[in-house]
Amino acid sequence: MKPFIWMLIFLVFLSACFVFAQGMPKTTAVEPTNAKPGAELTVTGENLDAKVVKEIYLTDGQNDTKLVISSQTATSIKCRIPENMKTGRFSIMLMTAGPDPKLIEQPVRVTIE
Repeated sequence: MKPFIWMLIFLVFLSACFVFAQGMPKTTAVEPTNAKPGAELTVTGENLDAKVVKEIYLTDGQNDTKLVISSQTATSIKCRIPENMKTGRFSIMLMTAGPDPKLIEQPVRVTIE
């Protein structure tokens, strides 16, 4: 094989290693667990910084509502529930950052009253 092909294979492998080394985002809790529209939520977990998580949503499995992020660190995301949010029980869903974003539904839930 030509050296160019080997170099390309190596770069793809190196990129994949970098992505997996960062780790997948994972939420472990949300506070408060019951909230009203307009309230601020604090979602905690691992690998939540802006390099890994681009957006955060509430989802009921059919409808997704994007939340506005006010602050973000590796272990927490603070975001606001929209004023027009309907009531119900919702899961947290994260959109990963990077060239191939993925939506990942989390096992953490919040009830909107």
